[in-house]
Amino acid sequence: MSMNLRAVIVDDEDLARQLLREYARQVAEIDIVGECSNGFDAVKIIGELKPDLVFLDVQMPKLDGFEVLQLIDPPPAVIFVTAYDQYAMRAFETHAVDYLLKPFSLDRFKKALEHARARLGKPLPAFLAAAASPPGQKLERIVVRDGPKLHIIQVDTLDYIEAQDDYIALHSGHKNYLKQQTISNIEAQLDPARFARIHRSYIVNVERVVRIEPFTKDSRVAVLGDGTRIPVSRSGLAKLKLLLGEDM
Repeated sequence: MSMNLRAVIVDDEDLARQLLREYARQVAEIDIVGECSNGFDAVKIIGELKPDLVFLDVQMPKLDGFEVLQLIDPPPAVIFVTAYDQYAMRAFETHAVDYLLKPFSLDRFKKALEHARARLGKPLPAFLAAAASPPGQKLERIVVRDGPKLHIIQVDTLDYIEAQDDYIALHSGHKNYLKQQTISNIEAQLDPARFARIHRSYIVNVERVVRIEPFTKDSRVAVLGDGTRIPVSRSGLAKLKLLLGEDM
């Protein structure tokens, strides 16, 4: 006999959690081992219980479902549960095993479980630095895990981003945060009208740039409002001139 799936329910609606528990009681091969109503608790519970499967709502307070997935390593099998079908494509891009659109039937629930069980024992692809933002939608906040602490950084507060191998250092005010993500990946998620990659290792918030100065005969640096000096490549200089004006 195969072992039961150990599952966690994450949904901010009590009625939604009740329905999932009721459906689970009618299926012999699943045990609900935990549940919670927000993203912060979800990261903690999933990390502690290490379930086989998570029923994960998308829209929740504090952290949404996609942000939760950024913070879980290794990832369990995930079935997204939501009332909004516009998240379907993004859900599958994160390698979710299935997607339940509320309201859903017991038969549909059972089929999702079949998909989850088929996934067990197979290596799961990593959830790439959050699921990429949907086309046309740019990042407004970035979630960073620092040991047991979670930091939510509003993109507007960023001064610049620095590449450090497979990590990026996020500089915001007088604070720095390290996140496992490539600079190319984060660049694709930022608004190009507000953030410019001015060097292979640097992305800058263009609002923070106060002037551009010569550094050597053939190079330039961008000077930020706090005095930080960031190297500027030739292509980066062209971007800055376009965004800030030739007089810079």
